[in-house]
Amino acid sequence: MKFRPIWAQAVEELRMTLERGETLLVTFGIPIVLLIFFAKVSVFSTGTLHGVAFVAPGILALAVMSSSMVSLGIATGFERSYGVLRRIGMTPLGRRALISAKILAIIKIEVLQMIILSAIAFGLGWHPGSRLPEAVAALILASIAFGGIGLLLAGTLRAEATLALANGLYVIFLLIGGIIFPLDKLGAFASFARLLPGAALTNILHPLLSGAHAPVSAWIILGVWAVLGPVSAARLFRFE
Repeated sequence: MKFRPIWAQAVEELRMTLERGETLLVTFGIPIVLLIFFAKVSVFSTGTLHGVAFVAPGILALAVMSSSMVSLGIATGFERSYGVLRRIGMTPLGRRALISAKILAIIKIEVLQMIILSAIAFGLGWHPGSRLPEAVAALILASIAFGGIGLLLAGTLRAEATLALANGLYVIFLLIGGIIFPLDKLGAFASFARLLPGAALTNILHPLLSGAHAPVSAWIILGVWAVLGPVSAARLFRFE
């Protein structure tokens, strides 16, 4: 699998994404609003001096989910429904290269997301500590995991089913992923939630962005999802 065609397709995917206004609203607008709201409104007791210390890592995780799984999955599902991907399927690009290009393009967008959200969080009093590079690595790993999930849905289900299921998974990961509710408040759901990619990501981000080490188990779980998602998508994806 050659890199040059993947890079060219990734550039084209990025251009098309930036032209979709509704995608940009989900990608940038919603995480920014949630970050400011939950940083200013003390909804839950998090045990931190500043609400933004708990909220910022969760919102970064949410931004990855909304871009990689929801936006990418839904957009790809409708591209497939409209026959756009059928033309690509007739080229030498292939399924694996297309999936790689789409994930690479969404990572580029998420780098910009991270910069904007981090800048706003800094302005709200956030101090992420010295392990920011490790946190960025975790976010990129999560982008691959959630991108694989989104593309698996888009490549195997009807566009309308992808729309419903991607949003449904988004709500589930939001509620039991440690993004808004701390995991230790989930009771019996906590053990199950920790096996999901959303909770694995927040279990990594919270300690890292507080200057501590992230649990190895969370890295392993996120790594498994980062392999399982794209590999499953590459095996099962259908162009039409």
